[in-house]
Amino acid sequence: MRILIYGAGVIGSLYAALLAEAGYDTSIYARGKRLEVLKNNGLLYKKDQSIIKAEIKILGEASNDDIYDFVLLTVRENQLYEALSELKNYKSNTIVTMVNSLDSYKKWEDIVGTGRILPAFPGAGGSINDDGILDASLTPRIIQPTTFAEISGNKSERTKQFSKILKCAHVPYQEVRDMHIWQLCHLAMVVPIADAYYEADCPERAGMDWKIMKKTAKRLKRNFNFLRKQSGRLSPGKMNIFCFLPLSILAIMLAITFESSFGDKFMYQHAMKAPDEMRELHKQFYAYMKRMKKCGCKAKRYSDWRKKHEK
Repeated sequence: MRILIYGAGVIGSLYAALLAEAGYDTSIYARGKRLEVLKNNGLLYKKDQSIIKAEIKILGEASNDDIYDFVLLTVRENQLYEALSELKNYKSNTIVTMVNSLDSYKKWEDIVGTGRILPAFPGAGGSINDDGILDASLTPRIIQPTTFAEISGNKSERTKQFSKILKCAHVPYQEVRDMHIWQLCHLAMVVPIADAYYEADCPERAGMDWKIMKKTAKRLKRNFNFLRKQSGRLSPGKMNIFCFLPLSILAIMLAITFESSFGDKFMYQHAMKAPDEMRELHKQFYAYMKRMKKCGCKAKRYSDWRKKHEK
């Protein structure tokens, strides 16, 4: 089983290391300074207080003739279309898009070809220090496992294969019914959280600012109540807690989470290192809400939309 990780940031580097540990033939594609560091030192990562060098191939160029069983696309939202354009001529059949985005999957398929996209989202966080050493970990299963689904919502041979790969690499995962609804719910949560850091006088201690925590709680409740009304359900189901918890309790829970080591690794670090991406996602999500409110539309599965337009 050959796997290409396209993107060598925190997420791509962590999945590359874990897949290589599991014995998979793993390559990682990088650019710029990150490529230089990887070529000079290899992919170094922290594990159990030790620094380990991953047994992977480092690529600065990738041949269209190389065939991989899975290509994991782990770039930021603002790098997505450039990456898809580069991948369209690859002969690999499956591109796992581990990207934050509200764009239609059809737009992605229009670039790389129908049937090649497997929408997904990573469950991980961390950082890469100035020496290029990765310090990252997987998100606890109860919080957010690696999530994926066929666009159709059906199980397939490749989702079975991908599940097996993740299981062998000890990566918590879940296959959902509708990845688009799942990503809407994910953005409904992470956009207000990122906004809290950007609005705080001291982002590192945002959790100590009660006014911001209360404002964030209100935004979360508004977002999830809207999605629940619009789509009839939330994904995963545990997101319903944002609708039903009293505002004051939710604000206290947020404050505790913001001030925790979990909040630092999985929330603060990404928000502060990717402000352009998060502000773009802020615009996308609230533009989507405005558009849906204006037209009175309901959220539809992408597979249903495609069936309608292929007739």
